[in-house]
Amino acid sequence: MLGTAAAWAMLALLGPTALTLVAGASWGSPAASGGKSLKPPENVEVSIIDDDFTLKWNRRHESVRNVTFSADYITSEMDNWIKLPGCQHITGSKCSFSLLDINFYENITLRIRAEEENSTSSWYYVDSFIPFEKARLGPPEVHLEAEDKAIIIYFFRPGKKDDSSIWGMDTTGFSFSLVFWENSSQVEKQIKTNHYTYKIYNLSPETTYCLKAKARLLLQNRSGVCGPVYCINTTVEHKPPAPENVEVVTQNQSYVLKWDYEDRNVTFRAQWLYAFSKLIPGDNSDKWKQIPNCENVRTTYCVFPQNTFLKGSCVLRVQASDGNNTSFWSKEKNINTEMYYAIFPPDISVKSTSDSMRVFVTALKDPWNKFYPFIYEVIFWENTSNTERKIVAKEIDLTIPDLQPLRLYCVKARWHLLQDKWNKTSAFSAVVCEKTKPGASSTTWVVIGIFALLVIVICVVKILQRCLKYVFFPALKPPCSIDENFSEHSFGNLLLSTSEEQTEKCFIIENTQSVIIVEETDEIDEDCKKYDSQTSQDSGNYSNEDETLESQISEVLLQQEVLSPGPIS
Repeated sequence: MLGTAAAWAMLALLGPTALTLVAGASWGSPAASGGKSLKPPENVEVSIIDDDFTLKWNRRHESVRNVTFSADYITSEMDNWIKLPGCQHITGSKCSFSLLDINFYENITLRIRAEEENSTSSWYYVDSFIPFEKARLGPPEVHLEAEDKAIIIYFFRPGKKDDSSIWGMDTTGFSFSLVFWENSSQVEKQIKTNHYTYKIYNLSPETTYCLKAKARLLLQNRSGVCGPVYCINTTVEHKPPAPENVEVVTQNQSYVLKWDYEDRNVTFRAQWLYAFSKLIPGDNSDKWKQIPNCENVRTTYCVFPQNTFLKGSCVLRVQASDGNNTSFWSKEKNINTEMYYAIFPPDISVKSTSDSMRVFVTALKDPWNKFYPFIYEVIFWENTSNTERKIVAKEIDLTIPDLQPLRLYCVKARWHLLQDKWNKTSAFSAVVCEKTKPGASSTTWVVIGIFALLVIVICVVKILQRCLKYVFFPALKPPCSIDENFSEHSFGNLLLSTSEEQTEKCFIIENTQSVIIVEETDEIDEDCKKYDSQTSQDSGNYSNEDETLESQISEVLLQQEVLSPGPIS
């Protein structure tokens, strides 16, 4: 009894799995089976292809015909075993099952046993596994459509077509490879694509072509198995024919779509589609859009703006029409708009100092700068020299150092896209020139020069003023005969007061006929001056002052004659 109790205690510690094993072993004992010993199946394997789960096993040789097999499953999130749907009371050696309510990314464990009436064998436990990791890719489903010179292939991913599929999380992660050949030839052509819709061009009309395909999961690097062979016949050559050689070029801020066509009495229309639409399973014919300015055109080209579609990969196609009849669509032209997109040159402005220059570049107003980094290149040079210097920067505000004052420098700039794939570079901006300001030493010399110039101007003005005064306003000066009798002291006395003023006592004027004595005082001072008319050497030319003095003397003589009519003895 103690031994049995200890054993059950040990099993309790080991958990429900150990209890189940013990229970299974007891069910498989001869006592439980009524004396018959049932053995569990052997070589049990689980196979998963897409959403198809298959459990396989080998029967024991001693098993009788009416023995059946049943299986259970449990996950890491479950506490109890659950009967495996589709694998209950199976008489054969395999069963197919589905697990709709489990996570394909968590561990699952299976067990299987043999049963006969009321007897059962012990459980056979299958190693736990993760369904997604154990699953293998099956062949894709393929649908074909034929034209006169092309075949359209529609791929459908392996497994179920809804989100309940084990591949439901990897809708866009598939790629497809196919082997393609003309039925009458053994030459095979390998084709790979990650589009769910693919078109093979340049085929012959009324010819049978065959193919087989397999899928691959890119992220998992998991390759599937080839599917069955599909064959289809191309149709009779169609009229009118489809346009050929579709090309795209850029012109300013527009695209130019061009194609070749011999018959000019037709009209054309063009459509576009985002390339990522072909990464989605199913028919995408309703997703094509009309290209503006490219409908009912009679020329073999059309022009439309670049903002017709956003940045990325697009597919273009052209169709011809002669009224009621339309051609098949042309060969699709895949373009990446980033490859055709033009970067326009920046605008720049400069501000100079005495020894440097700040360059301001306008920010790139384009959706690209959200995805790809840009830098700009600045070229500058002195206006009198052809030697250019280059600076590459990331910021739109750049300072150019080590410049000479009072020199004219010129600057231009352009954008660079930091993406080696496209190697985009804009044209250079317009050239902007700016003169640097004077330095500290230059300012000093400028001040000195201005001061010297002012001094020279002042001197010149004074000289001119003196010359003008001499010419138009000459100095008033008495004759030298009078001037020599007027000393500086006499003129100086004019500035004295009346009491201090000294005047001459008298004048004695001698004449050959008479002598006139003008007395101002009782005495005749020795300082009297004598003027002899005969001895005068003056030429008779006097200034206005001399004439005034002469007129005064004449008046005096006239008055004397009136008072004394007789001669004076």
